[in-house]
Amino acid sequence: MKRLTTKLLVCTTLVAPSIAAAQDVIELEDIVVFGGLLPTNLETTGSTIDIADNDDLTISGLGADAALDGLPGISLTSNGGLGTQTSLRIRGLGDAFIGVRFDGIDVTDPSSTQTRFNFGTLTNTGLDRVAVIKGTQSAIYGSDAIAGVVEIESWRPDVDGVSGRARVEAGSFETYAADVSLGFRDERTELALSFGRITSEGFSARDSDDEDDGFTQSNANLFAAYQVSDAIRVGINGLWADSTTEFDRSTTDTSGELDATRRGLRAFAEFETGAWTHELSFSRFETERFDAGGFTQEFIGERDTVAYLATGDISPSLSLAFGADWTEERSSLDGTENDASNSAIFGEVKSTPNDQVELSLTLRYDDYSDFDGQLSGRAALSYALTDSTTVRASLGTGYRAPSLFERFSDFAGEGTLDPESSRSFDLGVEHNFGSFGSIRATVFYTEIDNLIGFGVGDNCRDDQTFGCYTQLDGTTETKGLELSGTYAFSDRVRVSGSYTLTNAETDGERLIRVPRHDLSLALEADVTDRLEVGVNVTRVADILDGFGTPTPLDDYTVVDLSARYAFTDTASAYAAIDNVGDTDYQTVRGFNAPERTIRFGIETTF
Repeated sequence: MKRLTTKLLVCTTLVAPSIAAAQDVIELEDIVVFGGLLPTNLETTGSTIDIADNDDLTISGLGADAALDGLPGISLTSNGGLGTQTSLRIRGLGDAFIGVRFDGIDVTDPSSTQTRFNFGTLTNTGLDRVAVIKGTQSAIYGSDAIAGVVEIESWRPDVDGVSGRARVEAGSFETYAADVSLGFRDERTELALSFGRITSEGFSARDSDDEDDGFTQSNANLFAAYQVSDAIRVGINGLWADSTTEFDRSTTDTSGELDATRRGLRAFAEFETGAWTHELSFSRFETERFDAGGFTQEFIGERDTVAYLATGDISPSLSLAFGADWTEERSSLDGTENDASNSAIFGEVKSTPNDQVELSLTLRYDDYSDFDGQLSGRAALSYALTDSTTVRASLGTGYRAPSLFERFSDFAGEGTLDPESSRSFDLGVEHNFGSFGSIRATVFYTEIDNLIGFGVGDNCRDDQTFGCYTQLDGTTETKGLELSGTYAFSDRVRVSGSYTLTNAETDGERLIRVPRHDLSLALEADVTDRLEVGVNVTRVADILDGFGTPTPLDDYTVVDLSARYAFTDTASAYAAIDNVGDTDYQTVRGFNAPERTIRFGIETTF
């Protein structure tokens, strides 16, 4: 099943202790997290974040995207099974508008047509949780955060001494997976190392043939930090993933095979001077993709980032953060190299005049090497009407810088492309029923203009007969409503659910692959003290797909079953049947979604 674990906060890096497991009653604890550029807590925040924790990731499937698909405001479309191109949408906006960070490293691909991340390669091996921050976050992250940001966090030890976890899983399509995480923690040291491996024969990506498209991936994550003194802490974290994905190149060519490698490294130092805390970091991310039969065969993307952040309290009710960063992106497509850079300064002030109100204001200015600078802002407010009811609102402006491919490839026009610009707003109310659960309703609105797309215009050269990347007329708007909630009928029976209504269009024309209605309902029951079972029902309706004149895809309903049995306090077995009814459906026209799938796994902690 897809558990629906929902929390409210604004964050750039999640550093809180593990949130209560999904099988426990959800309580909003006073846990300190990073909110924007300044720390806040879960009860006093102004924007919305939904979390898929370790239990969600494990039981929902080897692809981490499966756990995200059940969250309110989130939808996914995929060109097949594990590893294939999978796009995540936040409130109707696709992954070109979504920032993705893995342990603080920007892992979007600078060599892609648009700078984005392929969620089809994000597996749950070595992960602790994934958080989705909704609404425009450019004032914190810069470009590519118009719809929001996905923060991925690898496993960390949560007890002192040596600890770890291990898991093996087998399932349909000859799918096998294993991962192990080891760590150590004491007063000065924190160390975590994870390894994972997945192999699957898969199923046919296209509906035009029955040839299986397999996937293999190995990955490793590292985190190490040391408290040099009471005032200084240094550390390093890294990621590595190497995969091979088979795909159907066309309806008549099933020979596609893509080899991909991701590498990332981040070094940081934290130090205190009086009332101020400073952090200086350097990160590098590299991605390589090789497609032997493609029009372009070798894609290499690189990104270097240097960042500085200072935070401190001016008074008991007023906090300030400020900093700067510099980023350079490089791409090489079959040896043709391009690069660009930008520098940024940013600041945030947070006011907490009383226990009921928190207000934060954030500004960021980016200075690019090849087009005009961009100013982004964000305001987030939370107000506790009562001890159990809180109103939250956020307002932000943002932008998406044209990618290196859009700016410098053979399909780039003669003139300089301007960034796409956006404005977003959301307003939400959450009510808690004590220890029994909570309910939340949020309305949202985002508009984007100065659109970049492929077309024919004055910006194109005479030899670009079929067009080029140019500024397009029109405005994209997404608006809608998110509802979510949890309720515990007893100590043993819990229900949760979410519903999202999304209207997404450009000048009256609906955006493709955005469901208007998306509903998830989950029931969990503790049959005994050791056995937990669950059922999840997903209903998706009113989707268009296709080019030129889009036409409807079939509505679909998918039912998933799961069970977990705890042999001991540290060892358990789990099983799941996804798509119990073997529903035949598609999220992208012409590409298959998984049929009925059975999975079994054993995991242990130590």
